[in-house]
This record gives sequence, structure tokens and C-alpha cells, in this order.
Amino acid sequence: MPGVRLATLFFVRYDFECDPDRQDNDIKKKPLVTAFALVWAVVSASSHALDGVSVEGGNGDGADMRRIGVQWDWNGRWFQGPNWHLGGYWDLSLGHWHRDAPAGLNENITEIGLTPTFRWQQNDLRGLYLEGAIGFHLLSRTSLGDKRFSTMFHFGDHVGAGYRFGAKGEYDLSYRFQHLSNGGIKQPNRGILFNQIRFQYHF
Repeated sequence: MPGVRLATLFFVRYDFECDPDRQDNDIKKKPLVTAFALVWAVVSASSHALDGVSVEGGNGDGADMRRIGVQWDWNGRWFQGPNWHLGGYWDLSLGHWHRDAPAGLNENITEIGLTPTFRWQQNDLRGLYLEGAIGFHLLSRTSLGDKRFSTMFHFGDHVGAGYRFGAKGEYDLSYRFQHLSNGGIKQPNRGILFNQIRFQYHF
């Protein structure tokens, strides 16, 4: 997906040093422009319709989070055996974090993410599965209450387990443990951890 590679370059080049809590208005506009570029690149690069939609919620480190997403399956099967194989999908998401804070401190963050996700699943795409991923996230702010992040760009890795059910395996309920941080791009590297419950519908 050439568009995804292009969007990722924009993502890193223009945003990981930007801090809307400290920079002027021109700098503040860059994350929004980049977010639109990322979404447009991924959508335009897709050669087929959406394969799924999802909603998720969770909490961690004193913050609550909510997220919606859309997915495109890779339609590839690796290490396939009699019952199981390794598959995966692209996950494009938009999320909101909230943390209660004293007056004068930021309580909310909006984030956009793009995550290639690997899933160890059954060949009929039903029943139990395990998954893991490392993706890219862009935050709207670099502070959440008294918690401060050094950059707006974050890596987001997660591990999870779930269950697909329904006549065609169209319903998907899972648990995820997610860690987000800047991967040492800039110090201090204060990340955040979330426990999440996710529901996905497969078309």
C-alpha cells in the first residue's frame, strides 16, 4: 500500500517534535493536516470496500479511553495447518482519552492510529484467536492531567485474545492490553497502558 508508506513518512517527519502546548499556531495546525493526509492515503490506497468496523473502550493509568475503527483484511494466510493459520488486517482508528485534572490542566486527548495487526486464528474464521500488533498513533496534545508525554507521535503495541461468533463469524468480541509510548524518540518517554474491551463486526 504505497499510500500508507507515504502517510507514515508525513506522520514521523512533521509531528513527533510538535507540541501544541508550547508551539505557535502554525505548528499547531500540522497534526491536523497530517491526520487528514493519513486518513486520505489509507482510504484511497484501499482497492476494496471495508471489511469491518469496531468500537472499543477501556481505562488505565487513571484515564478512560474510547475508540472507533475501520478494518481492511490482508486476505493472506501464513503458516496454515489443518485448523489454524496466521492472518491479519489494517486497523484505522479514531480515539478519545479523558483524565480528570485540576483546573488549568488538559483533561482530553484525541488520537488517530494506523495499526497492522497479526492474528492467529482458525481456518473457518470462527471461535478463539490470539493477536498482536505494533502501530502508529498521533495525539492531539502532549499532556493529560498531570501526565506529560514528550512527543505527539506514539507507537502503540497490543496483545489480545478474542472470540468470533455468528452464522458467518461476523461478530467479534475481544480483550486487549495496549501500551503506547514514543519508543525512545525523545525523553522522558512516559507511556500509557490501557485494558480494553473491543467489539468488531465483519462484513
